[in-house]
Amino acid sequence: MPFRLDDTFRDALAAADRPLAGMWVCSGSPLIAELCAGSGLDWLLVDAEHSPNGLESILAQLQAIHGYPVQTLVRPPVNDTVLIKQYLDLGVQNLLIPMVNSAAEAEAAVAATRYPPHGVRGVGSALARAARWNRVPDYLARAGETISVTVQIESVAAVDAVADILKVDGVDAIFLGPSDLAASMGLLGQQEHPEVRAAVEHCLSAAKAAGKPAGVNAFNPDTARHYLSSGADFILVGADVALLARGSEALAAQFVRSVDGDSPASY
Repeated sequence: MPFRLDDTFRDALAAADRPLAGMWVCSGSPLIAELCAGSGLDWLLVDAEHSPNGLESILAQLQAIHGYPVQTLVRPPVNDTVLIKQYLDLGVQNLLIPMVNSAAEAEAAVAATRYPPHGVRGVGSALARAARWNRVPDYLARAGETISVTVQIESVAAVDAVADILKVDGVDAIFLGPSDLAASMGLLGQQEHPEVRAAVEHCLSAAKAAGKPAGVNAFNPDTARHYLSSGADFILVGADVALLARGSEALAAQFVRSVDGDSPASY
């Protein structure tokens, strides 16, 4: 029985008539991933760089999300050929590669997603969910069409090299990480600093000039709207763990007895 793979994030961006809004999925829970998949957001980012996600939990989340009308990106912990091969074989179709600081690093990321002679991806389609165990017709010949590569710009070096990174064939989009960018600029914890915003806006403009989509991480709603008005094509506006943290704190503030012994007004 032949199978057809989903459209990629590249396809979704090309077809969109508005910016695409998404959220981080960091808990490692397939149940939480499925809950977020049905939220109405355009895309989810399953993170393995700063979250407790391994191959097995990523696979379970892909299976939980599949079938919902949402694009799924996965971020590995590092730009590594072996890890990228494993993620692709799991069935990850959309990769967000962290800490890409040069055109050479972008080229390496793309090469890791392509079979020879166009890249260095190891061949194991008969064993892999990516090809549905060779049930996807002509998977080896068409694999590159089923994968999108977004690279993350999050350092001064990357900002300086952004024009060259955008020229790399196979880089479908860039994504700005203001937190690490701020740290790289000596402004740790100050992702709202005017110099950080200016660097982000420079990269958004460079992407527009190159004809490639650009996205940005912005949990602050005002900042998110600012970057959208500056030309961001996609954006992350929250995270499952952050929503749960803030929501549970709000409940505690309402219903837990305060330190000085006073009862909350809602009691």
